[in-house]
Amino acid sequence: MNTRTAATLALLTASLLAGTNASAEDWTFKVGAHQVEPRSNNGVLGGGTLRADVSGDWRPTFTIERLLTPNWGIELLAATPFKHEVRLNGVTAAEVSHLPPTLSVLYHFNPGGRVSPFIGVGLNYTAFFDVHERGPLAGTQLTLDKSWGAAAHAGLDFAINERWLVAVDLRWMDIDTDARVNGASVGTVNIDPLAYGVALGYRF
Repeated sequence: MNTRTAATLALLTASLLAGTNASAEDWTFKVGAHQVEPRSNNGVLGGGTLRADVSGDWRPTFTIERLLTPNWGIELLAATPFKHEVRLNGVTAAEVSHLPPTLSVLYHFNPGGRVSPFIGVGLNYTAFFDVHERGPLAGTQLTLDKSWGAAAHAGLDFAINERWLVAVDLRWMDIDTDARVNGASVGTVNIDPLAYGVALGYRF
């Protein structure tokens, strides 16, 4: 875990909570669909002999945000499991699912306006599971370690009325996982995806 990133986020969150005016508290819940698109060239494994590539996937997503002030909020991202193919030298070697819950501090530039841009920084935790080995890895056991890393978030909220809104957004997540085959380390897979999509939100 990146302790400096976690500590910075914790201190910022604590300072925001300390300055919260109870009368300004509010909640926003969003349901949407997002595409997770890993970076190209996800690393070289097996002592430099295997080029790893991870495919993209889209799934339903959910966020809940607590507005501490009209401008500042704390948001938690959740989703149904994303599923990816892992290719080694262009050949499908595994299918794997992951969940990337992310906690972020957001700043809204135009709260209450018809269009409100926002940016945020946060901490991502990614767990990998339901691994199915294929092709060159058939008959082996592939293990992918959990990942902790920084995250960034930016988007636009479009108000429909006082309660409902539509949002478009883009996220970047620092996701790196150490890969093991039959318990032996074969290298690090650098996923570092962009996630983009649209959501319908409700304020309450």
